[in-house]
Amino acid sequence: MALIHKATLSPTKVVLLSAWLPSRSWYQGASGAAVERVASYRFDDPEGEVGIETLLVTAGDGATYQIPLTYRGAPLEGADEWLVGTTQHSTLGARWVYDGTGDVVYAEALAQALLTGSGQAQEFVEEDGHLVPRPPSMTVTTSLISSDFAEARAVTAITAVDTADPTVVETDKLTLVVPRRLSQAVSHPGAVLFGTWEGQPASVPLAFAHPR
Repeated sequence: MALIHKATLSPTKVVLLSAWLPSRSWYQGASGAAVERVASYRFDDPEGEVGIETLLVTAGDGATYQIPLTYRGAPLEGADEWLVGTTQHSTLGARWVYDGTGDVVYAEALAQALLTGSGQAQEFVEEDGHLVPRPPSMTVTTSLISSDFAEARAVTAITAVDTADPTVVETDKLTLVVPRRLSQAVSHPGAVLFGTWEGQPASVPLAFAHPR
């Protein structure tokens, strides 16, 4: 379950990405192009400490980019290269925003979604002391192709990251592949996470997992 606070962010996620996205090697839009949010999906952190959200955005060139983010209440030690920026949350205070492909909490959550079919977190907004479900802006599904995946142990460490497109995250248990520019033509071996959203009714591969 993901609890969404009725709060403001300063700067917003889109503003942070407007500065960060053009610095990525896989970004092909024009410098200064307006970043627009398309949809998003979330995973649960079992410890309840880290927010895990993947944003789909456009930035002027027609491509849809996939940006996994983690939100933390304190800096992640040794992860300066993955820092997207910091923001002030009107309810939670200062938040450090990281590229999720360098954060083991995201890697573990993605692996579990791929290997168990757990999918995305259901989102709730607190209103007058009650939790009200918030309709998702997209739907995420999993295609499991091997029972071996479901038996894999949880990811506990990231051993290497290739930051190209797709981004390849090597963990202590398996390899995760995260396309940055989304396309129905992308294909890799292993379990697949698919997504659909408004304007994109056909499933698009969002991530892959396969044994190392």
